[in-house]
Amino acid sequence: MSNFVHLHVHTQYSLLDGAIRIDPLMKRAKSFNMNAVAITDHGTMFGTLEFYESALKAGIKPVIGCECYLAPRRLTDKTSSDSKSLYHLVLLAENQEGYRNLCQLASIAQLEGFYYKPRIDKEVLRKHAKGLIALSACLHGEIPFLIQEGKAKQADEAARFYLDVFGEGNFFLEVQKNGLEAQEKVNQAILDMSQRLSIPLVATNDCHYLDKEDVRAHEVLLCIQTGKTMNDKDRF
Repeated sequence: MSNFVHLHVHTQYSLLDGAIRIDPLMKRAKSFNMNAVAITDHGTMFGTLEFYESALKAGIKPVIGCECYLAPRRLTDKTSSDSKSLYHLVLLAENQEGYRNLCQLASIAQLEGFYYKPRIDKEVLRKHAKGLIALSACLHGEIPFLIQEGKAKQADEAARFYLDVFGEGNFFLEVQKNGLEAQEKVNQAILDMSQRLSIPLVATNDCHYLDKEDVRAHEVLLCIQTGKTMNDKDRF
């Protein structure tokens, strides 16, 4: 049985972004002898029930999560700059309390924080952090973003904030291997930060499709989302 578990996965419920259908995901996890897999769609938990039922049917442990959008200020602030400076944060339910808090956060994001995307803020996050495990996310996470901006001190401060909110053993720094030059730079800084601040690492793959042959279909989805065409060289 594989010891690796995908903890950063976007299904078709990450609208116009994720291209992974849930039943094929379970079949693939099963074929790799994985005993668990997560769902972490962007800002929503729409696929949770289908994911949960499909996982149990396949004999796989479902890890319920969400990749939340974190507002740069308060979720009540809704200006053009607030819609463009969103940070990503992966949250996973560790237990029933965590699942309830995740549902609360997802609901608040939709009903109170929605501005182009469903958003939460750090104040709301702190109120509903119990029972949740947090990952620092992709290049759009707060810590990776600050690293890319050359703001090492602020990145450390952000890491300490999340560690304080979620507690030791419930916040992990995320490293990925996706071939991007920026990612390699961030990975090295994350490794250094992990040792310096004693925050554990987690390896993820930010999955958006199952097979490499699906890359073109995924690009089409992104073009629909961004209003571009496949002929645009700078479409992403």
